[in-house]
Amino acid sequence: MATKRNPLKLNPLQLKTLALLQELARHPEHATRRGEDVMVSQLPAPHGDHFHVGDFAVAARDATGLSNPAVYAALERKGLIRSLYPMGAVLTAQGLAYDTGVREHILRGGHA
Repeated sequence: MATKRNPLKLNPLQLKTLALLQELARHPEHATRRGEDVMVSQLPAPHGDHFHVGDFAVAARDATGLSNPAVYAALERKGLIRSLYPMGAVLTAQGLAYDTGVREHILRGGHA
């Protein structure tokens, strides 16, 4: 049986935020591994209308969830993160593995 897309029914803002947290988790300047989980801190600040994560540029409009406590609360309720709002989040193993389906739409440049 095929895996259902977005089984936790995350809304578009939650999907974008989770995808950004997942990407930040791949970069040691933003993340620290803690067993199966990854703590993401040092959230990038936009300059102009974008910010950089590794080789990627991200439009600031796609990152509004990083400064929205309700998004963190929703992702935490669904078991994808443990909120450290406003300083960051700990992505759970489930959060790291969740297929958001939006990564290639919000990460520009690099090798998505």
